[in-house]
Amino acid sequence: MIEIGKYNTLRVNRFVDFGCYLGDGDGREVLLPKRYLTGREQEGDEIEVFVYNDSENRPVATTEKPLAVVGDFALMRVKAVNSVGAFLEWGLSAKDLLVPFREQRVDMKAGRSYIVYVYLDNATNRIVASAKLDKFLDNRMPHYYHRQKVDLLVVQRTELGYKVIINDLHWGMIYKNETYKDVNVGERCVGYVKQVRPDGKIDVTLEKIERMRVDDLSTEVLDYIKAHGGSISITDKSTPEEIRNAFQCSKKDYKKALGQLYRERKVLLSPTTVTLQ
Repeated sequence: MIEIGKYNTLRVNRFVDFGCYLGDGDGREVLLPKRYLTGREQEGDEIEVFVYNDSENRPVATTEKPLAVVGDFALMRVKAVNSVGAFLEWGLSAKDLLVPFREQRVDMKAGRSYIVYVYLDNATNRIVASAKLDKFLDNRMPHYYHRQKVDLLVVQRTELGYKVIINDLHWGMIYKNETYKDVNVGERCVGYVKQVRPDGKIDVTLEKIERMRVDDLSTEVLDYIKAHGGSISITDKSTPEEIRNAFQCSKKDYKKALGQLYRERKVLLSPTTVTLQ
């Protein structure tokens, strides 16, 4: 099966003057134009390609990588606007991505960038995009657990913080008083679930929840002590700069990590040393 708007691994069936035809093994073929061939391909080779519809709505393959495939959310820049809609720079030299006017949340302007969802329009069998994101997200009650690691797409900056899409499924919010690094719209990053509210709204953070952060740091400190002969001079009395240089953490977190290791009877603490027990 050849999927439109997706990556497909297809076999070289035959060469023609203007490229080669790739097949899926079930009798379906798609053209890979000559400009994408390296000259090293042979019949029977398998090639990963992206398949889309050309201006005449014919399937065609490319080895170029689009910014997003069908089913993806992504930030894209408007190249031009005409009577049909807005055309986005998609990452393909031979094809821009249409956002019809009916799929624009606000009137799109050339030169500006917007978060869109890429989908296959069943009526036309063409790949298009929509800025009306709500209808492509799951509106059922989400089921995440506290401290769950999730993938985030930053969609919008608000007075409260940053509106994000979680795992390409749900809306979430990162509050600005919990953001300790620069965040940009369109950026994909890893976050952690803080809570799912009774109304289904989800609070997330870019920082590991404290217990997770301390657990990871405790392991790092233990490995560091082992690598330095079983004893180190970086204690809870050391300066914040010494601690940060060694472990890239705050003095507060370092003290918590040492306390955890001490309670677990893995280290002995003195004013001048931390030693394996």
